[in-house]
Amino acid sequence: MNVETPVLDVAAVTRRFPGVTAVDGVDFAVRAGEIHALLGENGAGKSTLIKILGGALRKDGGVIRLNGEPVDFHSPSAALAAGIAVIYQELVLCPHLSVAENILMGHLPRTAGLAVDWPAANRRVAELLAQLGVTLPLNAPVGRLSTAQQQLVEIAKALSRDSRILILDEPSATLGQRDLDHLFAVIRRLRGQGVAIVYISHRLEEIFAIADRVTVLKDGRLAGHWPIAEVTMQRLVRAMTGRDLGVVTGREGDAAAPVRLAVRNLSRKGAFADVSLSLRAGEIVGIAGLVGSGRTELLRAIFGADQPDAGTIEVDGQPARFRSPAQALRRGLGLLPEDRKTQGLLLDRALRENVSLASLRRFTRFGFLRPAAEERVVRELIDDLHIAARGPGQPVMTLSGGNQQKVVLARWLARRCGILLFDEPTRGVDVGAKEEIYRLIHALAAEGAAVLIVSSELKELFAICPRILVMREGRLVGEFAGLDLREDDVVDAMLMGGRADAAPTIAAG
Repeated sequence: MNVETPVLDVAAVTRRFPGVTAVDGVDFAVRAGEIHALLGENGAGKSTLIKILGGALRKDGGVIRLNGEPVDFHSPSAALAAGIAVIYQELVLCPHLSVAENILMGHLPRTAGLAVDWPAANRRVAELLAQLGVTLPLNAPVGRLSTAQQQLVEIAKALSRDSRILILDEPSATLGQRDLDHLFAVIRRLRGQGVAIVYISHRLEEIFAIADRVTVLKDGRLAGHWPIAEVTMQRLVRAMTGRDLGVVTGREGDAAAPVRLAVRNLSRKGAFADVSLSLRAGEIVGIAGLVGSGRTELLRAIFGADQPDAGTIEVDGQPARFRSPAQALRRGLGLLPEDRKTQGLLLDRALRENVSLASLRRFTRFGFLRPAAEERVVRELIDDLHIAARGPGQPVMTLSGGNQQKVVLARWLARRCGILLFDEPTRGVDVGAKEEIYRLIHALAAEGAAVLIVSSELKELFAICPRILVMREGRLVGEFAGLDLREDDVVDAMLMGGRADAAPTIAAG
C-alpha cells in the first residue's frame, strides 16, 4: 500500500439540506493502490459524500484536494474528466446498446469520414477488459448480461476515461458468492495497477476480505478511521451504531401449529419446477440458492405477480389461485420484492402514501380517507422501524436505500399480513437496521405470522431461520433443520444439488 500523499484528500467537508446537515466537517483520504472502505448506517452521510466527490452535489464548506491541488467539481462530467468515477448501486447503462457502445459511450473512435471506427472500438474495449482480466461478448446488448457482468461494464467504462479513483457504492448488493469472488479479483487487480478504490458496503465480512483501510461515518460526522488490520468487527459496529449488537437467533416453529401456506408441485416454465413446501403459523423458513436458482420467481408466483403453469397453493387449508397480487393481498399475503425501487415503491410520492397504500380500507370510512388515523399509524411505524425521515410527508425518493427498504416493510406491517414473503429483506440495509429487521421478523412470528425469506446471505438465513430450503436450477433440492442445519451441507446443496436424504417434505395440513 502506498503511504505517500493521498491522491484524494477531503478536509472538513460539509453539506447541508433544509433542516439537516448531511455531512458535517468530514475528513477522508484515499491513496493510490489502496482499497478504502467507507462505512456507516443508512443516513450516515456516505451517499452525500460520494455525490460531492463525484460532482453530483456541491459542498457547502471544506476543501477537496486531488493530487494535492484544490478542486471543486460543478458536475459529474467535471469529476470524471479529473479521473474520479462513481459506480452507483443502480447502474447507469443503456440496456439496448452493446457492451462496446456502453463502455466507450461519448468517445467512440471515429474514422476520417466521422463514421464510428468499429474495429478500433472493439480493440480498445478488448484491451480494457483484458486489463480487468475478464471477457465479455462485445456486441451483446448490455441488458442481456447478468448484474455482475453489467458491473464489469461500468468499471471498464470508468477505465476508458482513464479514471484513477474508482468509487463503488454497494457493488455486492445483488451478487451471489461466485460473482462476488470474481468482482473482488477484479478490484484487487485494479489495486495492483495503482487505482485508488473507495468501497462502500453494509456487509462487514466483505470489508475484512477486501479493504486495506476503513473510515466510518455516523450522523454525518467522522466516527473513526483505521488500517483494517487494527480494527475488529465489534469496534466497527460500535463506531457505526454507537452500541454493541445482540445476537439474534432463529425461533423454532411449533410443529402443532396450523399450516398457513402450502405449495404443492408448483411449476412455471423456464423459472422453477415441481416445488412443494409448507409454512406454519409462527414459523420462519428461509430459501437459499444461487442467483438464478428460481427463488424470486417462486415468491412472485405464490403472490400472484406471475402465473404458475401447474401445481396448487393453499392458504389456511383452503385452495387459492391468485390471478393478481390484489387477490393474494385479500387472503392475507404480503410480498417485499427483491427490487424496491421498480417493484416496491412509488418514489415520487410521500412516505405516508407508500406505507398506507395496501391498507386504505383501514383508514377510510364511508369511502373517505381519515388522514388523522393514517398519520397516527404511519408515525408509529416510523418510530418502530427507526426510519430516518423528517416526517410522513417526506418523498420516498429522498430517503436512503435502507430507509426505503424499511418503508416497504412498514407497508405490510400496516396491512397486518398473516403470511409474509420477504425477498432479500435487508438488501442495502446497514448492520444496525439489519438487527432491527431481524427482531421485527421474530416479533411477527411470535404473533402468529408465517414468514418465508429469500436471501443471498447465508449468515442471514442461519441467524433467523430454524429451517432452510435450498433451490438449485429451479428445483427444491434440500431441506435442513435442527441438527441437520449445517452451513457446509447447505452450500453443498446450493452448488451440487444436495443429498438424497435431504428431500423436501410437506407438513400435514
